[in-house]
Amino acid sequence: MELFTGRPADCSGRLEKERRAYDLLDELGIPFQRTDHAPADTMEVCNEIDAVLDVLICKNLFLCNRQKTKFYLLLMPGDKPFKTKDLSKQLGVARLSFGSAEDMERLMDLTPGSVTVLGLMNDTEHQVQLVVDRDVLEQQWFGCHPCINTSSLKMKTSDVVEKLLPAMGHELIQVAL
Repeated sequence: MELFTGRPADCSGRLEKERRAYDLLDELGIPFQRTDHAPADTMEVCNEIDAVLDVLICKNLFLCNRQKTKFYLLLMPGDKPFKTKDLSKQLGVARLSFGSAEDMERLMDLTPGSVTVLGLMNDTEHQVQLVVDRDVLEQQWFGCHPCINTSSLKMKTSDVVEKLLPAMGHELIQVAL
């Protein structure tokens, strides 16, 4: 894997949603580093990628309430175990479960394995609530996919919080897991 600065010089052959992610970051003046790789669909593969990027391993989980009326994107350190009851209690939601692939695609134009904070740019009706573990927010650097799991990005966490989220019209709820 090779480390690049910014978007690919040639975006032909890249998915439209990936190009839109790069367009948004460029429009907001958010610098980033990028590496391209085989599909990253497990935390083990992500560990290898994150070693190249030298960034915190971040787990991105798409969740919903039992009635499937509220949806959440949870960002947490990859090495922390996810305990549904801990998050449910902090959010005041009786029962959380993983959201369906269909809802993920409908709401954020993402597929399993490609879940990312950048998918919120496609949630124009703000149906997905962003929830972030405080350990992620305390890191200088933030790693994520550009809406597809064959590339990974590294950018400043402050740029995500102060520039990206406001531009997408999303606020975060901070939790301690």
